Amino acid sequence: MTEERLTTGCLSKKTKYILSAASIIAVLVLVWVLEQNIPPTSQWSMLFTVIKKGAIYSLVVVSMNLLNGFTGLFSLGQAGFMLIGAYAYAIFAIPVEAKESVYQYYEPLIGFSVPEILSNAMGGAGTFGGTMGEYLGVIILMIFAGLITAGIAFLIGLPVLRLKSDYLAIASLGFAEIIRTIFQWDGLGAVTNGSNLLRKFPTFSSSLFPLIVSGLCIAFIVMLINSSYGRAFKAIRDDEIAAEAMGVNLFKHKQLSFVISSFFTGIGGAMLAMFQATVNATPFTSNMTYELLLIVVIGGIGSVTGSVLGSFLFIACSEWWLRFLDEGKFLGMEADFMRPGFRKVVFALIIICIVLFYSKGIMGTREFSWDGLISFFRKLPSRLLNFFKRLPGRIVNFFKGLPGRISGKVKKLSRNTKNSKNNHTKNTDNVKEAR
Repeated sequence: MTEERLTTGCLSKKTKYILSAASIIAVLVLVWVLEQNIPPTSQWSMLFTVIKKGAIYSLVVVSMNLLNGFTGLFSLGQAGFMLIGAYAYAIFAIPVEAKESVYQYYEPLIGFSVPEILSNAMGGAGTFGGTMGEYLGVIILMIFAGLITAGIAFLIGLPVLRLKSDYLAIASLGFAEIIRTIFQWDGLGAVTNGSNLLRKFPTFSSSLFPLIVSGLCIAFIVMLINSSYGRAFKAIRDDEIAAEAMGVNLFKHKQLSFVISSFFTGIGGAMLAMFQATVNATPFTSNMTYELLLIVVIGGIGSVTGSVLGSFLFIACSEWWLRFLDEGKFLGMEADFMRPGFRKVVFALIIICIVLFYSKGIMGTREFSWDGLISFFRKLPSRLLNFFKRLPGRIVNFFKGLPGRISGKVKKLSRNTKNSKNNHTKNTDNVKEAR
């Protein structure tokens, strides 16, 4: 059996589990070591921003891909669901002493803090038990934020999921905008603080927290996709009529996918609130949903691996790697065309290139596998050798055919010019005859 695996390049499940566990532990240890050795003033400190925000966006994008890529429902309400999760966490996490300074213009309706209650019950602030109680309160509130979001999504899904295609997208986007407007309404100011900021709630400082939470949630989504429910989702995506003929309850499974996706989106919204340390409804616009949808397309619709890779690449490019383009310098020289906002132009060009050359995204519908990785590195030397062997011939053929291509372009251009002149002459004659 071992010889057969070696010849076919297939690893056993036990070996794959061991490699996966070792890789996860290695990544977490590496992140922890980097946090201990890279000072906040270093330019490499942006790495932790990319890790934190990339982990949060990975969870939200994977949950969006569960709905759009695996179930085939084109929903654009993710920003609204993230907003619900962020507010649900922040409202119940603000300490009692800080509520008066946070709710300056309203009398706060919620007069308690879940992390504070559990911290006091387990020993008080400053003790090990109190710290553990605060962490437990944060985790409970994150789950609560997901449940509240899932409950609202269930109610929204009752009328919305009767629609299909573009109508579903427009309806979900409309509900997201309604949610954002409601949370900014002064009538709910005693709960949401109106259009003012919610702040002073517990946040995280280590990059390990969002990595671990997002990793666990994404693992659950992957198990769901590989289950019988996931196969039903894919059947609905491929052909609704055939799926219904096979006994799949369309509305039930659509509602289930919609609610589960919203649940994890709410958890992502709670983590985004902790990352930003403030909550306000203003940033949760349709632009945020379009960003998430863009990451889904870049990574690959129907690929969890692509969603994770696309999230980290998107955040790294937008937040870190292209920052030098706004500084007005290129290779140490002054560059007038590089001014604030220029990185967005370059970033847009990069996205266009990715979409043009990878029409199905970076991963398409493929997923990461140890067998595929081993096979790639085994075939890499022969592929590189064949590429460099064929390169001189390709260069020679390119320059040999270049004159013919140029002459063909010139002939075509002259032919078009001649035709346009003839058409202009005909039009002039027709105008003269009409006169």
